[in-house]
Amino acid sequence: MRDFFSGVGFFLQGFGWVSRNRRWWLFGLIPAVIAFAVYVVALIFLGTHATDLAAFLTPFADSWSWREAFRALVGVALFLGGLALAVLTFVALTLVIGDPFYEKLSAAVDVLETEDEQPWWRTLPRSIRDSLVTLLYVLLFTVPLFALGFVPVVGQTVVPVLGAAVSGFFMTVELTTLALERRGMVRKERFALLRANKAATLGFGVAVFLLFLIPFVAVIAMPAAVAGAALLVRTRLAPTPSPAP
Repeated sequence: MRDFFSGVGFFLQGFGWVSRNRRWWLFGLIPAVIAFAVYVVALIFLGTHATDLAAFLTPFADSWSWREAFRALVGVALFLGGLALAVLTFVALTLVIGDPFYEKLSAAVDVLETEDEQPWWRTLPRSIRDSLVTLLYVLLFTVPLFALGFVPVVGQTVVPVLGAAVSGFFMTVELTTLALERRGMVRKERFALLRANKAATLGFGVAVFLLFLIPFVAVIAMPAAVAGAALLVRTRLAPTPSPAP
């Protein structure tokens, strides 16, 4: 539990860092606002067409007398699923959009004497590929958890906790990528490092996940999450060696 709350503390330290360096906070808001606008448009479109999409997906219900009520429920489920997916993928999309922004922000927080520096046109495709792989892992866990959510008692108690833990872990995966890549670590090495520090990884990621459930707060807190992840890597996951005397 101490390590878990230590991970939460790094997220809070990220807020402290951006509050002392407001120029970087404003700089980091730009891609978060763009990503938020994309999701707002997508969710409005989904909300206005949810019933039509439900009808398309349930042709077997055409002859049912209660098909309208059934399709209304399916439409609500589709919208809630889209909302959940938006929460889970917000960090990934924002990092892809703002790769050059957040790379500079992470480097400002986590200053290295030597680093594995590559041009953005090489890192961007790799970032997209890694985000898609991470999304696949997230879906492998969240789809079964979504189904278990309909089980009485378990679905209202155990499943939300497991869902927060899974989402939190993979949010930390996404947010620490910049700092760990600057240390020359590939995806398998990053996953292994985070699994070896599971408690701190979960503490940081769960705190981010719960706060990011609030849409406007997610936008405002994104630069702090990137800064906190850089501090987590620098201090806990892959400490920077002290210079020789």
